[in-house]
Amino acid sequence: MQSPTPFARIGTRGSPLALAQARLVRRLLSEAHGVSEDDIAIEVISTGGDRSQASNASLIEIGGKGLFTKEIDEAMLSGRVDIGVHSSKDVATRLPDGIDLVAFLEREDVRDAFLSVKARDIDYLPERGKFGTSSIRRAAQVLRVRPDLTIVPFRGNVGTRLQKLLDGVADGTMLAMAGLNRLGEGHRATALLDPEIFMPAPAQGAIGLAVRSDDARMAELVAALDHEPTHRSIAAERAMLAVLDGSCRTPVGALTRLDGATLTLKGQILSLDGRTEFNSAATGSDPDALGRQVGDDLIAQAGTDWLAQWAQRS
Repeated sequence: MQSPTPFARIGTRGSPLALAQARLVRRLLSEAHGVSEDDIAIEVISTGGDRSQASNASLIEIGGKGLFTKEIDEAMLSGRVDIGVHSSKDVATRLPDGIDLVAFLEREDVRDAFLSVKARDIDYLPERGKFGTSSIRRAAQVLRVRPDLTIVPFRGNVGTRLQKLLDGVADGTMLAMAGLNRLGEGHRATALLDPEIFMPAPAQGAIGLAVRSDDARMAELVAALDHEPTHRSIAAERAMLAVLDGSCRTPVGALTRLDGATLTLKGQILSLDGRTEFNSAATGSDPDALGRQVGDDLIAQAGTDWLAQWAQRS
């Protein structure tokens, strides 16, 4: 039986993936601090991003990726929950006042997976076929290699998207391999995509843990779960994104490699149609400085006029 005063209260979205991630965090907290999992509450919170799934609209159209975290942040600030468990790629670059992103679990596979019931890879999709995604990054990357394809809106949890493929809504789609693995659905992947070509979203594959800025006890409890190499990699990618967020709403990719204390960060921005891309890479030991360097270089390459034209179309 769950105790009247939980050791900690986790706030999460209600999707199968979000619940799997919250349960993982509960188990790790239980093991780290010697408490029963029954003493750690999980509260499901409906977010604007969840409620908009049926519309199939892209996140850019309806307000950005913060839609998946806003209500959880509000629940933390009100004291209703203590910890927000998020897919880090869904966390807004600029956090609300009073919220800190303090820890990251060890990163899963960063790659995107191609899924189809018709083709073994993107190259084998039918000519002028339909590719399902509501991610502007994935759409641009697909159009870069297959400009003949038509992009169709495609949202929902893993089960919903698989059913849409069976129903012929699209001939193929992409999902994060990390999510498939956490759901025990890795076998659903038709092919794994080269992250050098199909660069992942910044912070893809990492579970992030947020707490109230004034809750020192909870920050300390959560810090026990932090995986430092992942934390440093995500810090670099989010620093790059912070630079780009102020200048454009174009597709952004990031890929970090870690060699001891040295990080190598690759960043990419594309036009919405995939016809133009800019790439930058840098190596260093300071994640924030590295991220800013790559972000600034991408802006310098693209130029503000180019960025502005695509921002207006997004």
